[in-house]
Amino acid sequence: MENSQSTSSSVPWGVIVGIMIVIIAILWFVLSEDEVEPIIHTPVVEEPIVEPTPEPEIIEPEVVEPAIEEEVIEKPASEPASLLPTLDESDAWLEEKLPTITWRKELLKLVIDDDMIRRFVVFTDNFSQGILAYEHSPLIKPTSPFSGREINENGNVIIKWDDTSSRRFSLYVDLLRSVDSETLVSWYFELKPLVDEAYQELGYPEEDFTDILQDAITKVLDMEIPKEQIELVRPSVMYQFKDEDIESLDDAEKLMLRLGKENLLVIKSVLLEISEKIARENN
Repeated sequence: MENSQSTSSSVPWGVIVGIMIVIIAILWFVLSEDEVEPIIHTPVVEEPIVEPTPEPEIIEPEVVEPAIEEEVIEKPASEPASLLPTLDESDAWLEEKLPTITWRKELLKLVIDDDMIRRFVVFTDNFSQGILAYEHSPLIKPTSPFSGREINENGNVIIKWDDTSSRRFSLYVDLLRSVDSETLVSWYFELKPLVDEAYQELGYPEEDFTDILQDAITKVLDMEIPKEQIELVRPSVMYQFKDEDIESLDDAEKLMLRLGKENLLVIKSVLLEISEKIARENN
């Protein structure tokens, strides 16, 4: 009796326990489904790889310092030959210009203001050959005449060079010394077409007058100054040099001796400067 009761009572208990386990498992599964999202497999579509468009580079404008303009000094252009006066009308041009070339304007009265370019060309051409063309001189003649100084030595009358006679050329030398040589040379080349025209009138169509001018200047520069006082003779109205070597010099060279030592030294100095500037401009 006891064995049959124990067996029958144990079976329902086991069933109950099993049923509870099943219920618990079902509840766990249901609850777990609510919390876990189902995994949905969707087809993978490969999209083309698009490289990102680079952002435009921002270039900051370059700050350029304003250039400092250098002051350009324009040299005044020399007047073209077409603006020069004609040779026959050139005196008015020179009369207007001459007062600006010297600070001794009162000495311009020594200049002959008639046909000045032709006078300059003819006198220079003759002087370079040792000839004095007084009728074509660009300067007026000295008013005081030349004179010698008579000295009695041992009963003999000797005529010496009177240094005071050279003073009659002092104003001419002062005029030459007061001239602005730079401007003078500039004018020469500016007026060169008219100078050439005047020179061609003398019958020299092929030669360059500048060469003749330089020859005349060289003649002055090469002139030797006697160391001793010059003696004179007067066989007639005109004085002559007693030394035959001096008397045999051409007229241009004897004129330079009559200028006197001091005047000639000044003239040499001024003409040397002018000659150098002409040579530099002519190259």
